[in-house]
Amino acid sequence: MSRLLDDVRTALRVRHYSRRTEKAYVAWVRRFVLFCEKRHPRDCSERDIRRFLEHLSGERHVSASTQNQARSALLFLYHDVLRDTRDLSGEVVRAKRGRRVPNILTPDEVTQVIGAVQERMRLVVSLLYGGGLRLNEALTLRIKDVDLRRRVLVIRSGKGDNDRRTVLPEGLLEPLGLQIQYARLLHQRDCARGAGYLQLPEALGTKYPSALRDWRWAWLFPAGRTFRDRATRRIMRYHVHETTVQR
Repeated sequence: MSRLLDDVRTALRVRHYSRRTEKAYVAWVRRFVLFCEKRHPRDCSERDIRRFLEHLSGERHVSASTQNQARSALLFLYHDVLRDTRDLSGEVVRAKRGRRVPNILTPDEVTQVIGAVQERMRLVVSLLYGGGLRLNEALTLRIKDVDLRRRVLVIRSGKGDNDRRTVLPEGLLEPLGLQIQYARLLHQRDCARGAGYLQLPEALGTKYPSALRDWRWAWLFPAGRTFRDRATRRIMRYHVHETTVQR
């Protein structure tokens, strides 16, 4: 199974799918293979795919969006990885999603929630609400993506691998300025002790080697610990992990 999952990862990365999608699709392919008693997907029929999706909805009681994600993962597996010529689009039915009325917090309730968050993560949560950011978009902000003078945030490689700009709430200008100072000072200290290397998008580090330790590319919300990269042996610092905020 490991070779099959590696082929799925390679196909996703060649097409520049996000890491989240890669993780989800690989997990669904693994679950499908186990459901089919470890038979290779080439030996599985359309009926096996239908049974798996029906198992998810009927026995696992997953939501329609989760079932559709599993469907997309299997269609990707057969069409783009295995190059299967069978037309599965008609056999593998997409689940119908119903409309629901969203639960929306009042401004007072939002204030209470933000006030209850630990001070270290309060700025991140405030950005989610005030700037309309997704959690991963906020945590992957770099210092250069914050323009305090224009009150603008640049979100790079967001959902669908799209960039966009969003406004900065006036109440966050001062704490963001302090956070930038903290992140820059921490990065300079890392560089002074031989660390301070950064993970740059795609091949940017090869094209601009000086950017590997440029403070402007440092994470706005750096993690508390450094680590040594297994491939390059460089000491690096990642951004705060999502679970830190979620907890």
